[in-house]
Amino acid sequence: MATEIPYMTAPGSIVKILEKIKDAQTPESFSQDFLKTKLGFNGGNYMSFISWAKKTGLLSGDGVPTQLYKQFRNPTTSAISMATALKNGYKELYSRNEYCHALDRKAFKGLVMEATGDAHDSSKVEMIVSTFFNAKGLADFETAPPKHKEKPAETKADSENLMQKDKANNNTLSLGLNYTINLVLPKTDDPAIYNAIFKSLKENLLNG
Repeated sequence: MATEIPYMTAPGSIVKILEKIKDAQTPESFSQDFLKTKLGFNGGNYMSFISWAKKTGLLSGDGVPTQLYKQFRNPTTSAISMATALKNGYKELYSRNEYCHALDRKAFKGLVMEATGDAHDSSKVEMIVSTFFNAKGLADFETAPPKHKEKPAETKADSENLMQKDKANNNTLSLGLNYTINLVLPKTDDPAIYNAIFKSLKENLLNG
C-alpha cells in the first residue's frame, strides 16, 4: 500500500501562507473561511494547506491550532517548530533517512518515489518535493528544541517518608519553661528562720 505523504497542490504558496500565519492572530479554528477572509488565500488550490497543516501537527484533526502552531508564530522558536512539523508530516521519509532534509532535490525525489511507489514523472511526487523544499526554507534542523524540566512526581513512598520524618520531629520536640522567683526575706537575726524558708522553697518548688 502506497504511503500518503502530505503536499499542497499549489506548493509555491505554502511559504506565503506560513508567513501570513505569523502576522495574523491565532484563530480558535483554522477554517477555510479563515484562510480566505483573514489570510487572503481564496482559491481551491490553497485549501490543501489545511490538510497539510493537520498532518504536520500545526493543526489538530478538527482544525484547532496546536501548541506547535503557536510556537511557529513565535520568532524565537519559529524555525525550530517548522523543523518539528516537517518531521511529523514526513515521518515516512525520515524513517528511511533521518537526515532526508539534508538531501539534494534529486535524492529527495528518489526517496519520495521509493515511499509512494509513484513514477519519477508523477505530478504528485513533484508536488510533495516542492512542498517540502519550500517549507524547509523556514526550518532550522540544527538547533535542538528546548527541553522543559518537569518536577518529578511525588510517589507514595516519598509521602510516607515525609510523614514519618514529621512524626519523628514532633516526638523529639520538647517544651521548656523558664521562670523567675522574687523572694522577699524577713529581717531577722535567727538563722533557723532562713533555713526553714529555703528548705520549704526547695521541697515545694525546686524539686516539684
